[in-house]
Amino acid sequence: MMKKKVVVGMSGGVDSSVAAWLLKEQGYDVIGVTMQIWQDEDSESVEENGGCCGLSAVEDARRVAQDLDIPYYVMNFKEVFKDYVIDDFVSEYYQGRTPNPCIRCNRFVKWEALLNKSLALGADYIATGHYAQVVCLENGRYSLKAASSSKDQTYALYNLTQEQLSHTLMPVGSYTKDEIRKIAQKIGLKVAAKPDSQDICFVPDGDYARFLEGYTGKKLPRGNFVDQQGNVLGCHEGIIHYTIGQRKGLGLSMGHPVFVTQIRSDTNEVVIGENKDVFSRELLASSLNFMAIQRPEQPIRVFAKVRYAHKGAWATLEMVGKDKARCVFDDPVRAITPGQAVVFYDGDIVTGGGIIDQALGGD
Repeated sequence: MMKKKVVVGMSGGVDSSVAAWLLKEQGYDVIGVTMQIWQDEDSESVEENGGCCGLSAVEDARRVAQDLDIPYYVMNFKEVFKDYVIDDFVSEYYQGRTPNPCIRCNRFVKWEALLNKSLALGADYIATGHYAQVVCLENGRYSLKAASSSKDQTYALYNLTQEQLSHTLMPVGSYTKDEIRKIAQKIGLKVAAKPDSQDICFVPDGDYARFLEGYTGKKLPRGNFVDQQGNVLGCHEGIIHYTIGQRKGLGLSMGHPVFVTQIRSDTNEVVIGENKDVFSRELLASSLNFMAIQRPEQPIRVFAKVRYAHKGAWATLEMVGKDKARCVFDDPVRAITPGQAVVFYDGDIVTGGGIIDQALGGD
């Protein structure tokens, strides 16, 4: 019987390296691939900040592949990354929204582009070092089971399709990060103590505004801070510098803490309010993807996360038209941010998710 062939996306980090080793131990025919997706002039900055796209990442992955005695290739996905991730990131920010580019990268680059190329080369699966588990449910649908550790990454994977999931392996999803590092040490991988990558890979210093202005060559015009009633409170530096719930860096002296409650790209205004004004009871979402179930015809109860680090909150989810959903929370949730994803869970199983369009209704 022929071994099943799996292409492992290797970033040069400890998680994907151990994933490749685990799969080889399980009897798969393993091929290592690093995706070149981004390389700007400031490549040294990428390396220093732990990015996964620089030359050292390729060298680390190549060394691991040699240690594991598996074939290794570098594939160029820069164009698809620009088209589906960078351009969307820029467009969303200039519309006053706060995108999560890792979600689009997962769907369109790490899965769609890599999977299609891998299947064309005769592979049966692709695999990554994500902390999540692919499960096939009793209803025949594929979904993701959240990892029990604090490293759970299902939030950023909610929009994978049934076809993609059916060809996906995530071997580290049942382990903790500490366990993965111990395995790496035990088998002698040099990346065992390599720090995790931080921030967005193409903005390693975390200065999104600087990246956006440098990438587009356009400096956004300054505009007005306004209160809930429309009164002008001061001048802002351009809407790309702000996000919902932000308190620091506003440059306003109000005598009490104030926060960004809304960003109006059409009027170039940033709305300011008190902490209570940052809370919303419901949201509207679009670009929906359902995993564990088909599109629900009736309202359902879900446990929803509105950002990666959100602990989650109980809500009722119902469809509004063909491709929109309303999520009404039992209690108001802080800083629901247009452009971010909302991901729905049933226990530790991903029900689905979408992109937040609008937050509605305060306390």
